[in-house]
Amino acid sequence: MENFADRLIEAVERKGTPACVGLDPQFRLIPGEIRKRAVDSAATGAQAACVAAFCQEVIEIVAPLVGVVKPQAAFFEQLGTSGMLAYADAVRRARQHGLIVIGDVKRGDISSTAEAYAAGHLREAHGDGHFTVDAVTVNPYLGSDGVRPFIEAANETGRGVFVLVKTSNKSSADFQDLKLADGDELFVKVAAKVNEWGGAVTGKRGYSSVGAVVGATHPQQAVRLRALMPGVPFLVPGYGAQGAGAADVMPCFREDGLGAVVNSSRGVIYAWTRSPYKEQFGEERWRDAIEAAARDMISDLHQALQQARKLQAGPPRT
Repeated sequence: MENFADRLIEAVERKGTPACVGLDPQFRLIPGEIRKRAVDSAATGAQAACVAAFCQEVIEIVAPLVGVVKPQAAFFEQLGTSGMLAYADAVRRARQHGLIVIGDVKRGDISSTAEAYAAGHLREAHGDGHFTVDAVTVNPYLGSDGVRPFIEAANETGRGVFVLVKTSNKSSADFQDLKLADGDELFVKVAAKVNEWGGAVTGKRGYSSVGAVVGATHPQQAVRLRALMPGVPFLVPGYGAQGAGAADVMPCFREDGLGAVVNSSRGVIYAWTRSPYKEQFGEERWRDAIEAAARDMISDLHQALQQARKLQAGPPRT
């Protein structure tokens, strides 16, 4: 299979946007017309069926617009076996639409356990392939032996890994920003490791199949991290519902306008619950609200990238 980073860039260029839509299905937020299909809303099996139906609709809406989706496994796992079947269904449908699927599983454990996780999510040959995605998110805080099984599986299968470096949540500073003896923060050391791990798996477009999760809510740190990891693709959460805007994510991109995919989950898939889409569409037209929010995100990022390129080019020559 082609190098993951090359496939990711191709998907971004084909759709003309680095936007990624996150699939974070919560039963209580799913539109009423779908929730009514659950005979007993207290039964996890019925709830999972609604989750699967909702994700199917979201995928069909956004597939013509974006090249990447990111299902968050936790929202499926909480519904038990039936929820994981809904996760598998979402992965399958997204892949059928030609989308790059990033499984947001944030796994991290000792090497033998990491090998099992990597087999389940990156190696189709080890099972029925229901959970196999194009890339997964990985927690690096058990060290190299907890990450390498994912990297090895990704390299062998043409898939990718996004390592948590500087996450978008407010309390990320509790540990990630700790100053070490040499004056660097912990997230800087993780970034250096990610750059090292990715050096041997660079694709034709100059990007590694080992990526980094860098939150849009930390633009100043993103400037440093882009310089530290020039050939590493960034997965950028935090845009939209978490408060970051298009200008905040610009440091994550390289000068060629590539190198990052920007995720929005709640801001897109529940768009009808917030302004201005709540007033424009309401729940009755929730599908239209999702499409409008996705298009607005795409436009927002496009304008910011265009402005960033103009600034890089400098004033016109006279």
